[in-house]
Amino acid sequence: MIITPYSADRRTEVLDLSVRAWAPVFPKTRAAVPGFVYDAFYPEGWEARQVGDMAAVIDGEPENVDLALVDDVLAGWVCTRLHPEDRMGEVSVLAVDPQYQRRGVGNALMQHSFERIKSAGMSMVMVETGDDPGHAPARAAYEAVGFERWPVARYFKNLKDGA
Repeated sequence: MIITPYSADRRTEVLDLSVRAWAPVFPKTRAAVPGFVYDAFYPEGWEARQVGDMAAVIDGEPENVDLALVDDVLAGWVCTRLHPEDRMGEVSVLAVDPQYQRRGVGNALMQHSFERIKSAGMSMVMVETGDDPGHAPARAAYEAVGFERWPVARYFKNLKDGA
């Protein structure tokens, strides 16, 4: 496996991988959150939102994106952001193709991201993920490499239909 900077000729592959990577997550997320919240976030379906969000990342900040290739096949990708005001880096996106999961690709991408962050003089790294059952594998992966949980509560109230 090699980790290399993003190249726009891989755009379609990156977006397709992103949909495959999150396909097992969203059904469990949908079952775990209030319907009005899920519907508000994904009115045209999670796939459309995912493609739009990930396209915004790779098109808007390609210099922050790195790809993991196995025999020139895209296995995963990471987007690393820097927040100098907090002396912090962020793993803002980490996606691994399901056929390459649990084979060290995600860990290698995280380690690569950590090195980018350290090289920029940052003193810590942050990653965010869901607390629903669909994101349990992501939480386990982050905890396995030493991330510590910051307790956050996010609440939603439905204002439609007289609620």
